[in-house]
Amino acid sequence: MLLLVAALVAGLLSLFALVAAGVVFLWPASPSKGPERGAQETVPLEPPESPDTSPAPRAGGGGTGEEEAGEPRVEVVASGLEVPWDMAFDRDGNLFFTERPGRVRLWRPAGEGRPILLATLEDTAAVGEGGLLGLALHPRFPDEPFVYVYQTYRTAGRIANRVVRFRFDAGGPSGPRLVDRQVLLDGIPAAAIHDGGQLEFGPDGKLYVSTGDAGEPGRAQDPDSLHGKILRLNPDGSVPPDNPLGRENPVYSFGHRNPEGLAFHPGTGALYAVEHGPDAWDEVNVIEPGGNYGWPVKVGPDHDNYSSPLRAYDPIIAPATADFYSGPIRAWNGSLFFGTLGFGADSAGRHLHRIRFGADGRTVVEEEVLFKGEYGRIRAVKTGPDGCLYFGTSNRDGRGDPAPEDDRILRACPR
Repeated sequence: MLLLVAALVAGLLSLFALVAAGVVFLWPASPSKGPERGAQETVPLEPPESPDTSPAPRAGGGGTGEEEAGEPRVEVVASGLEVPWDMAFDRDGNLFFTERPGRVRLWRPAGEGRPILLATLEDTAAVGEGGLLGLALHPRFPDEPFVYVYQTYRTAGRIANRVVRFRFDAGGPSGPRLVDRQVLLDGIPAAAIHDGGQLEFGPDGKLYVSTGDAGEPGRAQDPDSLHGKILRLNPDGSVPPDNPLGRENPVYSFGHRNPEGLAFHPGTGALYAVEHGPDAWDEVNVIEPGGNYGWPVKVGPDHDNYSSPLRAYDPIIAPATADFYSGPIRAWNGSLFFGTLGFGADSAGRHLHRIRFGADGRTVVEEEVLFKGEYGRIRAVKTGPDGCLYFGTSNRDGRGDPAPEDDRILRACPR
């Protein structure tokens, strides 16, 4: 007994000596459960670095910076429409847009309620992907009061596409309307698929026109054909003498399949295009004068000796019309937006897509998917002078699932 007490006293004296020497014993934690869901364990082994002030990533997309501006609010501008295909704003904030069956309408922010019908083009052939498609306003509108549209129509038992110009008459006893119709360019190939159709004026004052291959892929490689091209015209429809393929050739670039979106960068003036691929490899391209973009010889992210896309998508997302955002939502500023269509509710498309490029204008540094599945197929996209991003649904085009109020034009605005 005396030996046991002596051993115990010696052990206690040793423990007191270790504590006095600065040695700390950590007893194991109970193994009953780990951290609760959402809890976080942090062991700061080193002094913390300076805080990261870059935008936090959003689920389903790239970094957004929406923490700075708040989630944009979405408002309905117009409803009960039929496939609004393209939009353009004048300097007073009035919105002109086409509907694919053959109508041009005007919405005024001052608010007369439903958009005003400016014209019905009765000879429009809304066949498959064709119809009344792109729309653009003269760069000096309304001083030069011209409205341009891209139309599919019937001629001699077939269909074709053409660029038509109207004069906007703001007055008159029956209200505003389009008058003095003039065909500027005819004979653009048409089919039930791949009609292109985008119109956009560039910073050079020229009219750029996208055309599809109209189901004849091989002709996209022919620089003397209008299949699968981006064209460049003067506002009166004539060919600029400095076009890259000759004084009489309207072709600006070729080797395209079905480019439906054109947008000019607000800072550099560079032209960007979004293009439908086949079963894979939709594209985003920066367009160079005289460039050959490879279709149908090359598809995918690397086109070898042809112009390669900045971004190629597999699975496809079906990119539609496009525009650069410039406005008060700082995280969006300078980003390229385009609608995506998608053939089913579970497809990779059916959302609004955002891309931010690096300083070189070519490197994709950020991407974001917005409103996935919320509004169905999204086609027309345009930045409004009010700082909102306007976009239109395309759910009544035979490939969507229309809601009772479709089709609609909506806008995403800063809070």
